[in-house]
Amino acid sequence: MSTSDEHEPAIDWSLTTWEGARREALRRWSELPLERIVAALEEMEQLSAALRHPPPRPGDGREAAEGPGAYDPDTHSSS
Repeated sequence: MSTSDEHEPAIDWSLTTWEGARREALRRWSELPLERIVAALEEMEQLSAALRHPPPRPGDGREAAEGPGAYDPDTHSSS
């Protein structure tokens, strides 16, 4: 009689801690080819820039975040 335990891979419980997850992430990152690492870093940089300046919400009085007349929270007055 076969059980499902025979077909499931063993769980590496050392990966279930914060430190274990960190080690596993570093191990996987180190296996990537240089081109993938550079592409991932560029993608993270773009995401960081996009999250740094969220788009304006409709009706909040702000203009687009770029170009002439862009919203500047330091000079914006709420009258």
